[in-house]
Amino acid sequence: MFDTVLVNLYTRDIEAGIHFYRDLLGFEETLRTPREGAPAHVELRLGGFTIGLGAVEAARSAHGVEPEPGRPVMAMAVWARDVDEAFEHLVTAGVPVIQPPRDAGNDNRTALLRDPDGNLVEIVAKRR
Repeated sequence: MFDTVLVNLYTRDIEAGIHFYRDLLGFEETLRTPREGAPAHVELRLGGFTIGLGAVEAARSAHGVEPEPGRPVMAMAVWARDVDEAFEHLVTAGVPVIQPPRDAGNDNRTALLRDPDGNLVEIVAKRR
């Protein structure tokens, strides 16, 4: 009945979102619409996971909704080889920190940051 899932994050600044997910976290851009000019929607893939970034204006015109980017109703977990190294990379790039790296349950090490719209992004790795 259902095939696949795409998480769509609404953004006030789609270029900042693209920079964060593509350039800092290593997602690969797989779709952009429109192809010319400022995008209204971009899809990015890392491993087997795809996210969409949709401009707030596009959500208003296409769906008639008023999104509120950055409200912490979810956290996207991004697995890394080394949380401390990934954390330093992101902090050096100016990404806002909520929680620095710490040992967590399930033998994981984790850090919590915010994307350009304030959405929670958790960096996770197995402890060595």
